[in-house]
Amino acid sequence: MPHHSSFIASRRNLLKLAAATGAVGALGLTGLVRAAKTIPTNARIVIVGAGAGGTALANRLVERLEGAKITLVDGRQEHYYQPGFSLIAAGLQPVGYSISKTRDWLPSSVTLIAESAADIDPVAKTVSTTGGQKLDYDFLVVAPGLVLDHGAIEGFSLDMVGKNGIGALYAGPEYAGRTWEAASKFTEEGGVGLFTRPATEMKCAGAPLKHTFLVDDIASRGGAKGKYEAHYACPQKVLFSVPIVSEKVRMLFGSRNIAPHYGHTLKAVDPGRKIAFFETPAADPSTGTAATSTVEMPYDYIHIIPPQRAPEVIRQSGLSWADKWTDQGWVECDKQTLRHLRYPEIFALGDVAGVPKGKTAASVKWQVPVVEDHLIAAIEGREGTETYNGYTSCPMITRVGRAMLVEFDYNDNLVPSFPGIIAPLEELWISWLMKEVALKATYNAMLRGKA
Repeated sequence: MPHHSSFIASRRNLLKLAAATGAVGALGLTGLVRAAKTIPTNARIVIVGAGAGGTALANRLVERLEGAKITLVDGRQEHYYQPGFSLIAAGLQPVGYSISKTRDWLPSSVTLIAESAADIDPVAKTVSTTGGQKLDYDFLVVAPGLVLDHGAIEGFSLDMVGKNGIGALYAGPEYAGRTWEAASKFTEEGGVGLFTRPATEMKCAGAPLKHTFLVDDIASRGGAKGKYEAHYACPQKVLFSVPIVSEKVRMLFGSRNIAPHYGHTLKAVDPGRKIAFFETPAADPSTGTAATSTVEMPYDYIHIIPPQRAPEVIRQSGLSWADKWTDQGWVECDKQTLRHLRYPEIFALGDVAGVPKGKTAASVKWQVPVVEDHLIAAIEGREGTETYNGYTSCPMITRVGRAMLVEFDYNDNLVPSFPGIIAPLEELWISWLMKEVALKATYNAMLRGKA
């Protein structure tokens, strides 16, 4: 990892600052104050999904409720630290960096059912599992994450990752490792690098940019120096949803000769010929009406991020919005309380929540106390008071050793946690440390219900 001369002298102080802020840092950073009162109850609480949100909430509820029956339902027994995927896919961390056992994060009083939810009946208040169990609940929290729709990319399958210049880091730690196998070959040999993102809502919208920046940076200092092109193809008209951040990324792209291609939606790949096919907006010349056309782009390395949707169990159970994101199925909920609009005993948490922002671990850190507050208030027969303002944090890595700590809310306002210390749109070593060092410690504390 390169050391930048202007930062060497102050690196020790920066490390101290990172350590001091690590307990509150980079994931939401101040959080909500925990209440100490324990409430006796026999409430049956089922949480679908044992990812960051489900695990953190279960741990917090155990400390707040005495006598509650808390059950987590998740078919995957391994817990994935997803913020680490970008580091693994750039060869900066091993695959095991992001893998732990779900059970190890939970107290023995929480029941963990190693099966997926097969059906949710919000009227009967039951959850059925793939193994045939039927669970009755008084309160339900849906936090199953989202589904990566790899089948939507014609010609692509996950067994291709790591071969013939194909990467797909979102699919999991192993695939992030395989992505580096393909990307590292590109950084040494050069050619055309093609980086994509989907048209749907997605988890961590900064990740496609991070991977682009990291691979470009490594290639610029490796064997590919002077022998490669980098292209970023996105369906949107901008590079990031927050205008001021989008403009900063556009300027960085310009300074590093990364070519943006707007209005490009990846539809298919031909791995044999190494060609990607994109759908782009066009006008029918005979009528002037909107239409689409197909554009072919060659590649030596391509990073594929597929469309992302709510799990089928959410859609089939009638919990999705009827008039928003109808192709994606996110849970219908109040954006401030995360409470379902038609079933008040149901809450959404994390990626599956149908809110304008919030598909990051940092968002989960701020969402969990809100759901906790309103769920406990319901048990006590009162109204909750906490609200979620759409807080999202993206440590936007721009080079190995440099990042921008971008934090924003529902209204696209920048909401820096360290104003005057960390400038959100500057490429800083300290922001890199937030991602590389402090973030995981804060994430782990969140899982334990301590942050």
